[in-house]
Formats: sequence, C-alpha cells, structure tokens
Amino acid sequence: MAQCLAFMLLFLISSLISTVGLPVEPPAELLQLGDVAGSGGRLLSVDASDLHEAARDFGGVARAEPPVAVFQPRGAGDVAALLRAAHGSERGFRVSARGHGHSISGQAQAPGGVVVDMSHGPGAAAARAGAPAPAYSAALGGHYVDVWGGDLWIDVLNWTLSHGGLAPRSWTDYLYLSVGGTLSNAGISGQAFHHGPQISNVYELDVVTGKGEVVTCSETENPELFFGALGGLGQFGIITRARIALERAPQRVRWIRALYSNFTEFTADQERLISLGAGVRRFDYVEGFVVAAEGLINNWRSSFFSPQNPVKLSSLKHQTGVLYCLEVTKNYDDDTAASVDQDVDALLGELNFLPGTVFTTDLPYVDFLDRVHKAELKLRAKGMWEVPHPWLNLFVPASRIADFDRGVFRGILGGRTASAGGPILIYPMNKHKWDPRSSVVTPDEEVFYLVAFLRSALPGAPESLGTEALARQNQLILDFCAEAGIGAKQYLPNHKAQEEWVEHFGAARWERFARLKAEYDPRAILATGQGIFPPPGSPAIVSDL
Repeated sequence: MAQCLAFMLLFLISSLISTVGLPVEPPAELLQLGDVAGSGGRLLSVDASDLHEAARDFGGVARAEPPVAVFQPRGAGDVAALLRAAHGSERGFRVSARGHGHSISGQAQAPGGVVVDMSHGPGAAAARAGAPAPAYSAALGGHYVDVWGGDLWIDVLNWTLSHGGLAPRSWTDYLYLSVGGTLSNAGISGQAFHHGPQISNVYELDVVTGKGEVVTCSETENPELFFGALGGLGQFGIITRARIALERAPQRVRWIRALYSNFTEFTADQERLISLGAGVRRFDYVEGFVVAAEGLINNWRSSFFSPQNPVKLSSLKHQTGVLYCLEVTKNYDDDTAASVDQDVDALLGELNFLPGTVFTTDLPYVDFLDRVHKAELKLRAKGMWEVPHPWLNLFVPASRIADFDRGVFRGILGGRTASAGGPILIYPMNKHKWDPRSSVVTPDEEVFYLVAFLRSALPGAPESLGTEALARQNQLILDFCAEAGIGAKQYLPNHKAQEEWVEHFGAARWERFARLKAEYDPRAILATGQGIFPPPGSPAIVSDL
C-alpha cells in the first residue's frame, strides 16, 4: 500500500509541478485523491483554506505562493511514501514539515510543493489511544517517553505528568510548539544552563530522509544523522519520533524578579548563578530581560504581578534609561517547602540587584511552564496575537556582551526599550551543555548569551514600531555586530544567500553540513524555506519588507 501511495503521489504531483506556472485551480486528480492509505479519511488536501494556512507563519513577514497540497500523514510510513515520491520525481518538488506554524521567516513554507502537516499523524500525545507511556531504562539511566514529531510540548507535558508525575527536563518558554520543530532548531529556555537545550535531552530519533528512508538513529546508531538532524533546520529529514529524557516533576515554583541598573553587575550575577554546580544550592531557571525606567515591568510574557498592584518602574525616580530584570525560579515540593525560603534568601543575598526591587510569586509548576500561553489568550482576545513578528534572536559571546549593551540597548535603541514593540530577553548559557556534534552553531566561548528581540508590529502602533521599521532596526543590530566584530550567531537563523550560510557555519562545519545534505537529501527537496540550498525549480519565497 505504501508503494501504491508513493506511485500515485509521484504521478499526480510531478505532473502538476511540471506545468508552466502554478495552476489557479488544483487538478482533478488531486481533488479525487482519497483514502489512499486505506485507514480512513484523506491524506492529501487541496482545500483552499488548508493551502492558505500552510502559506503563512507566526512571523507574518514572509509571503510565498501556496503549496499545491497539504499532506496529512498518519505515521512515518506515510511521510516516507511522500518523500520517496518527491525524490523519485522527474524534477523534484519541495516538501516542508509544518508543526504549529511558529516559524518566523517562512522556513516551513513550500511554494509550489507540499507541506506536511505534522499536527496530524498518530495524534496528540495526551489524546491518542495506545500512546506509549513513559518508561524507565537502566541503560539510559532514567525515564523517557516516545512521542510523535508533530506532538506539541504542552501535550507531552500533560501526558507524562499523568503517567507517573514525570516531565521533560528542558523547555522553551512557549509550549505550543511541536517536538520536531524545536529539535530541528535547539529548544531553549531558562533551564538550558543546567540541562542544556532540548536537543541535549533526546535519546533517539526516527528520521524520514529526503530519499524516503525511515532511519532510527541515536548516539550509537547512525550517529551522523542523529546529531545532524538535531538543530539541522529540517535539512536532512523529517523527525517523526523522538525519545525524550524525563525527570520527576516538581510540584511548585517560587518565581522571582529583581531589577538592576548596572549592566556589569546584572551579567556578573547571571553568570555566577549558571556556574553553580550540582550538589549546591542553586536556582532551577535563570533568564532576564531589558526594560526602561519609564515603563512597566509587566509585558506580554507573563501575568507576574497582580493587576491591582502594577509595578511602575517610574517609582524608581533616581533611575533613568535602561534597566535590567533578573528572572529566576526555585522548584520545590511539599516535603521541601519548609526550606525554600532559606534557599532563596541565601541565593539572593549574594546578588547585587537594586535594593527593594525583589518581587516574588508562588504557583504550580505547570502554570509556570505554560505562562506565555495565558498571555497569548489575552492578546488573541484583543486581536494582538496574529500580527507581524519581526523577531531577531542572537547568541552573543559573554566577552562581548558589554559591548553589545553599549552598542544596541544604549545605542541603537537609545534606551527606549520600554517602547521597543515587545520583550527583549537576555540570559547566559553554558556551552559544555551543548553537544558539539549537533548542527547548531554557537559562539566559540564557554558562556554565551541569548539576546532575543521578540517584537510585534501591533495595529495602531506608531510608524517607528511598524513591521518595516522593526526590520530595519534588526538589520542595524546585525550590521553593528558585524562591524564591531561581536562574533554573534543567529539563533533561528534567517540568511538570504548561501554565502551567508557558509559564514554562519564556518568552513569546517559547513563542509560537514553540505556532506550530510548530499547524503540524506541529495535533491534538496526538504525545508527549502530555510534558503540554505538551491531548491528544485519553483517560485522563491520573498519578503514583504
């Protein structure tokens, strides 16, 4: 049956894309394609609403012709059949996996090709019948769970919590992202200093390569594909299964924020906190963000403070310009609740924040992890979520972070971070927690910072906070980093030409990356929205800007 599916897709889609130009109406053959897998329902959709949805992403700044079809697989075999058809077709056609559509620069788009809607498949981890429960492996030294690449992390969390009170060790700030999507990038949050990114917490993958082969890989089995796919931007295959490392989930979280006016003290404290080793008192999460003295500490990332008692930074009348907010948490359970105050007080007592600017709250562990989604619901209600998001994410080496502060926060932004259009995150990580065999590119220093400009072009905002203005500001930041020799690397990278990608990777890493591409996706049909390798002949993604 899988061979029959591959043949039908090969015939139908190859004949479609060989037509000069994209057809206004889909061909009758695609409309008639039904239950080719024999398991009920339809695998290939050419419905206009599905095509429109597949041609957009969260970033909202890249436009593309829609795909000719959206593929809705029920398992790895279906994905393999599609990719065998694409690989074997006369001209080849683009195939991109799409999870929750949260890419920011059209990375998951496939104009003139096929988008694989990974939200289908076996189904959400928390809902599907017969889903694998968490298990323990003595060989691995811990618990794990096998999940579908299109599962959302929120569903994985709910599933593992309901089966033994377990949870993945490493997170992103937002849980409504697909497993395959974050593992194709890195997956980072405030736990990364301790556990490493999400790609450092995976034991095994099933990857469907660009040749349509289903390959199980791990550190010991097909390791080149395993580490290549982790952070590989979807270039070598589509992740259909991941074996995720788990730990015992805490019950509650003490969530703390403190303010700084001195950038050197702020980063010194952050770096000290992430240097504390196992077996000593330490926080479980370390992040930070940039604010301004005339604004509010509150932003869309959380509902940290009570609406009845908003924290106005203008009350710090002796402070002007840029301020920095340290954000940390301490996990605890009922049996450790008695000591959490002592632990937190001891840790805070060694820090150099502004006196009187410590704010705390306690909440369930799940509520903390899912904090951004609660803010999302509020913004959706106001029509402020599905707007352009010209984001820029950078890894900045610790040795140059003070230069970055002077040149960007106090220079390009001119201290006006309160009106920058969204939160600006800044927090350090330890490079030794990142496996150098993965495809992710980080600065060549042990400590480096994520600096994330998570801005939104909101309706009715002044022109200076419009999509084009924020994009120009992003380019100014990139130009400054290049001219000043900061040595920053883009996270969730968006480069416009292969020469830029070569520079991004560096010669040695690029040679390996290109070799893996030639081995596992020789026709360059996968994830062409990344713009890394020349795709099969079809319309290119362009920017609206």
